[in-house]
Amino acid sequence: MKIDDLIREYADIEGRLADPSVHADPALARRLGRRYAELRPVVETQREITAIEDDLAAARELAGEDPAFAAEAEELERRRDELAERLRRLLLPRDPNDGKDVILEIKAGEGGEESALFAGDLLRMYLRYAERSGWKTEIIDSHPSDLGGYKDVTVAVKSRPGQEEGVWTRLKYEGGVHRVQRVPVTESQGRIHTSAVGVLVTPEAEEVEVEIDPNDLRIDVYRSSGPGGQSVNTTDSAVRITHLPTGVVVSCQNEKSQLQNKEQAMRILRSRLLAMAQEEADAAAAAERKSQVRTVDRSERVRTYNYPENRISDHRVGYKAYNLDQVLDGDLHNVTQALVDADMARRLAEAGQAQEAQPTS
Repeated sequence: MKIDDLIREYADIEGRLADPSVHADPALARRLGRRYAELRPVVETQREITAIEDDLAAARELAGEDPAFAAEAEELERRRDELAERLRRLLLPRDPNDGKDVILEIKAGEGGEESALFAGDLLRMYLRYAERSGWKTEIIDSHPSDLGGYKDVTVAVKSRPGQEEGVWTRLKYEGGVHRVQRVPVTESQGRIHTSAVGVLVTPEAEEVEVEIDPNDLRIDVYRSSGPGGQSVNTTDSAVRITHLPTGVVVSCQNEKSQLQNKEQAMRILRSRLLAMAQEEADAAAAAERKSQVRTVDRSERVRTYNYPENRISDHRVGYKAYNLDQVLDGDLHNVTQALVDADMARRLAEAGQAQEAQPTS
């Protein structure tokens, strides 16, 4: 879209958000609020460029009479060029899910109980990172392990109203296999073991985005279980939903109510189906265009956490730092920023190649 179209859209949304009737529909108000937050930096940057160009024209006009205005003109030109580059980046095609919240699933893999313990460490890392980022979190479902870790745990992460970045913008890079190298608490000889945990991140789908035919669902109920498999509830409150056309299976047992567990399971199911549909569409549109930082393929090892060296390494972009203790305490910004920067560099290169390929008149 042209910048003028975006400015008009911004003004239109601003007017709609001022209408009290819009807020009677929370889902609509939230969608408009997200889009408004996305457009704000574009509009503000363009307005600043316009103001600087007016000042620059005046400074150039006066420079012939006073050399001080010539220096001011040079500074204004430098600032204008910086803003023009910022605007260019803001106008790059966006990931359509960047404004969305996410469903994050952490599953223990190779390594048995040690893997489950590390799944718990990753959960705490993401909860602390969310807290630092001003996001809200909600544990939807969890299956604890015997030693206090997690066999699997599912968390909803939501941005707060007015935040420019959606949660997906940052957490979409977390999907894949996370490998840990450390001495397990169960190891008596002090040997370093390697374990793996799978992380799956999907954009949270709203009901209007994914239609699910109730006839396509098989819903089973059973009693919740805790560590060691013992029952933790006396009623059949846990819910397992199977989406028959795709074979996707989702279960939830955290809530005491069967109805609440069903609602939570449907949230996860909608998000998985939306992700599947988008992956299929992306593959059909461009099978060869698989970015190193856009995959949520669980079979791909994306990161290693080395405790003896206090080192964290992201294998997709060659990021390496020796502050693992801080990262596990939620200081994940520099890690995700390296992936954001790599993705931005790729998109800028693609935009430059597309511009060069355009025929000249």
